[in-house]
Amino acid sequence: MIKPVDILIVGVGGQGTVLASKILAQVGLEIGVDVKVSEIHGMAQRGGSVVTQVRFGQKVHSPIIKKGGADIILAFEKLEALRWLDYLSGDGQIIVNDQQIDPMPVIMGAVQYPQGILDTINNSAANTLVIDALTLAKEAGNIKTANVVLLAILARQLDVPKEVWLKALENIVPAKFFEVNRKAFELGYK
Repeated sequence: MIKPVDILIVGVGGQGTVLASKILAQVGLEIGVDVKVSEIHGMAQRGGSVVTQVRFGQKVHSPIIKKGGADIILAFEKLEALRWLDYLSGDGQIIVNDQQIDPMPVIMGAVQYPQGILDTINNSAANTLVIDALTLAKEAGNIKTANVVLLAILARQLDVPKEVWLKALENIVPAKFFEVNRKAFELGYK
């Protein structure tokens, strides 16, 4: 039985955060725990923030994670990691994809993308893991599988057998995309 866990998945529209949360929720169902999921889409179709909260355990009463309550933040983009950092618990872990996606104000030249984000995160979170998920996704055969690479890295942090993750992946990902996603998962899991 897995201990109760609160996971915040953050990224921008188009990165596959919602799909990742569906796979994660399926993992919870596969192992027989109570699962609650909440999604927030902020202008997601225009590259805005997408945040998913996934909680599972013996009994979960609410899908909402309080500030300072996330056991793990899985960040698909650096600025989103920084934006949601205050949700990480004091002994929590943040897994950050080392990717920069410029938000609209940066694209329009109104502001500059913040510098030193990873340094700020490292100084604020005792347990930080930075990953180049895009490179592994390219190796798998499709950069859109970076979300699954990140999920595989998360999988290593949780006490759930790898086979359960692969079964959840197969149940959620369309069959024609399963093989490339399985490859991405294997690369991330290493």
